[in-house]
Amino acid sequence: MTGIFRKKGIHLIKEGAESKGLKKTLGATDLVLLGIGCIIGTGIFVLTGVAAAKYAGPGIMLSFVLSGLACAFAALAYAELAALVPVAGSAYTYTYAALGEIIAWIVGWNLILEYSVGSSAVAAGWSGYVVGLLHSAGIVLPKAYTAVPADGGIVNLPAVLIALFLSMLLVRGTKESVTLNKILVVVKLAAVFIFLALAGPKVNVANWSPLMPYGFSGVAAGAAIIFFAYIGFDAVATAAEECRNPNRDLPIGIVGSLVVCTILYIVVAGVLTGVVPYTELNNAEPVAYALRAIGYNMGSALVGTGAIAGITTVLLVLMYGQTRVFFAMSRDGLIPAGICKVHPKYGTPHIITIVAGIAVALIAGFTPIGVIAELTNIGTLFAFVVSAIGVWVLRRTRPDLERPFRCPGVSVVAPLAVLSCGYLMYNLPYETWIRFFIWSAIGLVVYFAYSYRNSVMSKEKPVLE
Repeated sequence: MTGIFRKKGIHLIKEGAESKGLKKTLGATDLVLLGIGCIIGTGIFVLTGVAAAKYAGPGIMLSFVLSGLACAFAALAYAELAALVPVAGSAYTYTYAALGEIIAWIVGWNLILEYSVGSSAVAAGWSGYVVGLLHSAGIVLPKAYTAVPADGGIVNLPAVLIALFLSMLLVRGTKESVTLNKILVVVKLAAVFIFLALAGPKVNVANWSPLMPYGFSGVAAGAAIIFFAYIGFDAVATAAEECRNPNRDLPIGIVGSLVVCTILYIVVAGVLTGVVPYTELNNAEPVAYALRAIGYNMGSALVGTGAIAGITTVLLVLMYGQTRVFFAMSRDGLIPAGICKVHPKYGTPHIITIVAGIAVALIAGFTPIGVIAELTNIGTLFAFVVSAIGVWVLRRTRPDLERPFRCPGVSVVAPLAVLSCGYLMYNLPYETWIRFFIWSAIGLVVYFAYSYRNSVMSKEKPVLE
């Protein structure tokens, strides 16, 4: 049983990436925009209003600060690990090197759920915005093909189509996907700034009183819910293997995208709750609703278009991250190696990209997501906690390793990352914890039934580096 804690040496991880690696096409700007592509989307266009109405009130601004701080601590730890181990897999790969195989498996297993459920939920949200925009233009699509069976339809066809389209794009190549991401990021940032320019002068500070109508516990609960809005910087780390200069570019991409998006979130939350009472924001399009409420119907349409662009980039990056975690785990033998093949022309893991895309399309097309999307939050927070512990452990066990980026004040930052992310996990609903433990238990069954015996490390002598 001691073999379950075998660690994969950093030199072995790097050798595996070199022998079965991905094409290096990304720079620092690509990574920052990749992070913004995944962070700015559902969170800013949907969750901001919902969390304000149901949990935090105008205190949603403080919720974003709380979540942002937790992410900042985790991001600094991620940046050190990403520069130290610049290969695909993010928290899964880091944990394999620092804490051992079974912990890495649990992290990877939960990252798979995070990206799969998150992608499906975002695809369903994309469908809702598109159907709504078409309806505003006088084009009404039949409910049978825009709703899941549980909601009275046959299939949510727009959600299926967008998932399959982005899967094909990801198969064609990372650079092509990043180019689309850049265009859509510009569109959605323009939409955000249009909102701020139109709504900013209309802020009524009376709407900010009371600041915390549900108390600080409401602010904390809001922070736990909106954490979904921040998971994009984790997806940046999954791109490590495709960076031209990962030692420099990864820390810039991770920290840079987080800083930009945190500032935008806080400002948008303040303006949104300042122009309309927070009680009116519990709807699928709170930003567009706020503009309509103050008389800017054309601005509302523009922001709605930007929201579709924003949600598209979130889905693109989530599906990208999902396939890279699968790729890293299959390369290690923990899931069947056949899906690890890299396309000879496009340089992408095409098989798992296609399989994962079909799975996301089916879940989004036929399953009501509901509260299961909260599993995305708990899986991500768990990965952040383990990564922060991994940084601290490697500093103690391997102080000799060359670290291109060093987390400042690691003895303070790492514990703060664990405590802050753990606090957000504590504030998630009880049902989310039950599902988390059930999914993790299923993962342990899979590990002992297949992964332990087929692991590449079962054929290697475990080492500590």
